Amino acid sequence: MKNEALTSKRRLAQIISILHKHQITRGIDPVKLREIIEDLGPTFVKIGQLMSSRQDMFSKRYCDELMKLRTQVAPMDTDTVRSILESEYGCRAEEVFLRFDPQALGSASIAQVHRAVLLSGEEVVIKVQRPHIYERMERDISLLRRASRLLNLSDIFSSVIDINVLLDEFWETAKQEMDFINEANFMQRFARLNEGVRYIAVPKVRKDISTSRVLVMEHIDGYGIDEYESLAAEGYDRREIAAKLADNYMKQIIHDGFFHADPHVGNLRIRDGKIVWLDFGMMGQLNDRDRELIRRAFSAMARNDISELTEVILTLGIHDGTYDYNRLYDDMEKLMGAYMTKDLQEIDLGSAVQEIFTIAHRHHISMPKGISMLARGLVSAESTIALLDPTTNIITTAINYMGDGGLDPQQLQDSVKKLSRSTLDSLHKTVRIPSQLSQTLHLINKGRLKVNLEVMDSFQPIYLIDKLVNKLIMCIVAAALLIGSSLICTTDMTPRIFGIPALGFIGYIAAVLIGIWMLFHTHVKR
Repeated sequence: MKNEALTSKRRLAQIISILHKHQITRGIDPVKLREIIEDLGPTFVKIGQLMSSRQDMFSKRYCDELMKLRTQVAPMDTDTVRSILESEYGCRAEEVFLRFDPQALGSASIAQVHRAVLLSGEEVVIKVQRPHIYERMERDISLLRRASRLLNLSDIFSSVIDINVLLDEFWETAKQEMDFINEANFMQRFARLNEGVRYIAVPKVRKDISTSRVLVMEHIDGYGIDEYESLAAEGYDRREIAAKLADNYMKQIIHDGFFHADPHVGNLRIRDGKIVWLDFGMMGQLNDRDRELIRRAFSAMARNDISELTEVILTLGIHDGTYDYNRLYDDMEKLMGAYMTKDLQEIDLGSAVQEIFTIAHRHHISMPKGISMLARGLVSAESTIALLDPTTNIITTAINYMGDGGLDPQQLQDSVKKLSRSTLDSLHKTVRIPSQLSQTLHLINKGRLKVNLEVMDSFQPIYLIDKLVNKLIMCIVAAALLIGSSLICTTDMTPRIFGIPALGFIGYIAAVLIGIWMLFHTHVKR
């Protein structure tokens, strides 16, 4: 325990030193924040990456700058990688791998990737987690929690978010990403959901020789989707790849509710006529309710239905109920007005979603984790698709997918089930209407009917009325004390203070104090 405390102290000293180097006391701006985060290390880089996708929580200029955070870090040396492998397998690396390439294919803050060959001759890729990364991140999170009350980030954080909420979200995401068994399960689930799609592939995972810190999967050769000349030489049509990629991503969101949250160029390859998805450490998940709301949002954007889109945002978002609906509607109307002059094919869905998040931030409405990951994924997917074919539009694909072309038998079956349940529920409620009406009339006759009325945008007047009523009650209490004390003074009650019955004297003092309090609050703080 003592060593851990010393480690935390040294880390805290290191953090303070970095903040001092960047002259944090002279203020902060987006560029300075990014540079500080990069110097602070993996934990803070991951938090910064999470912040960059949350325009519903943070200012847009900070999000834009944090998107530039570097993800490549210095690779681990071969001896360190080998020691991790031997620690996980409990034997020498040569007993599991015939060959092991010491040159890393890629190195990030949590893990790095190497090529290898199994004893069977199968070519694989192994993902090896950095040593003590879990403990280091946990320590940094603990330090941040302790320091959160001292942080003054009012220019970055909106009033709707608590830094501890962000830390909780980050830590849950990081723990999932650091458990490679979890990633292996994600890969298998993604493969099952897309096994009927002929043009989609996923690397086969070797779960039998994977652990929580070492992930072994099939090696994927083929071509990167940005290797245009090689793809053209092999006869691939970039427009066709873009259309299929957009269609599959809409399937993941609208139909599966389980989507790749980081669909950038490096996580996609083309092999044997198929689009191969890579890196499943970060996956987004949507429940049935959220998927239905996303469908409604896409449809509202296509139809320029501002009321519907506003309702979807309020239903999806997290807020305290004191929003100004009219102002929110006006902001959404201005946003949609910018797109009214454009054809559906010209709408940049990623930018539109980011602007919607900015409006939500302005109105202190935050979005749940799955929706924020969806926004980030859409922005990344749209930029990737645009590199392949600028004419392929993801919102058009979404509308087409929700139409007849995207309604497969399973969706039809699900829709019929939902319609049946809704119809039965409606019939049940209809049957109950006469009895409910009779009960209501009975209550009216007895004078026992109560109506709860909630008025939109009435929070401030109700608050003022509540204060007024409280002050009125205090006045009544003070008057009662004066009258009661005066009546007591006419008696021979003992003990006495200054010749006055003690109980009456206390009553007078209490009345005077209440009177002074009322005068102070009426004239000074109104």
